[in-house]
Amino acid sequence: MQKLEERIGHRFKDKNLLLTALTHSSYANEHAAHGCESYERLEFLGDSILGAVTANFLYRHEPRLPEGRMTRLRAELVCEAALHKVALSLELGSYMRLGKGEENTGGRERTSILADMVEAIIAALYLDSGIDEARRFVMEKVLADAVITEDHRSADYKTELQELVQQKPNRHISYELVGESGPDHNKRFVFSVSINGTVAGEGEGRTKKEAEQMAARMALEALRQ
Repeated sequence: MQKLEERIGHRFKDKNLLLTALTHSSYANEHAAHGCESYERLEFLGDSILGAVTANFLYRHEPRLPEGRMTRLRAELVCEAALHKVALSLELGSYMRLGKGEENTGGRERTSILADMVEAIIAALYLDSGIDEARRFVMEKVLADAVITEDHRSADYKTELQELVQQKPNRHISYELVGESGPDHNKRFVFSVSINGTVAGEGEGRTKKEAEQMAARMALEALRQ
C-alpha cells in the first residue's frame, strides 16, 4: 500500500478507506461474514466530487464557455476512458481485491472497474483529509493535461466515424446495444458499431450515448491502423 500511496501522493491516516476503495463487490460478498465493504458507496461519493471539481475548473478557467459546452466538456474530461488512464498510471489493477469469479473473468483489467476505483479513491481522499486533498488529486491526475480554448469542441467520434465511412459509397453504420449491467444508480451499457453488418468496434459507458461514442472511437482506431 505504501507504493500506491506514493503514486496517489497521499499518506492515509485511515488505511481502511484506501483498502475499501480497492475492494470490488465480488470480494466483499465472499467476505461478508467479516463485515467487508465494497467501493460502491465511495464511488458514488467520488463521482459527485469529481464532477464538482471539474465543473469548478471549467467555470473559473473558461469564463466565456456557455453552459451547454461546459456540460459536454465535463463529460468528456471525466469519462470512463479518461479515468481508466488514471487507473493505469496508478497501476490499480495490481492492488484491487476481487472475488474468485471476477478474477477469473478478467476483472483486474476491466475498464469499468478501474474507472470506478479512481472515483472511490477520490472519495477516500476527501473523507481522510477533506476537499482540498481530493481536489489536488483530481487536478494532478485527471485534469492535468486538460487544455481547453474558447473554440474547443468536444470529441464526437460518431460524427467522425460517419464522415470517414461515407468517403466510400454504399457503406452504412449501425449501433446495437449488446450488454447492460449494474444497479439503477450505476448502469453500464455496451454498444457495438457495425459497418455494412460487420462489427467494427465495441464500447462501454455509463449512458447509452457514451457507450456509442466509445464504440465509434474503437472503430476509428481500428480503421486507422
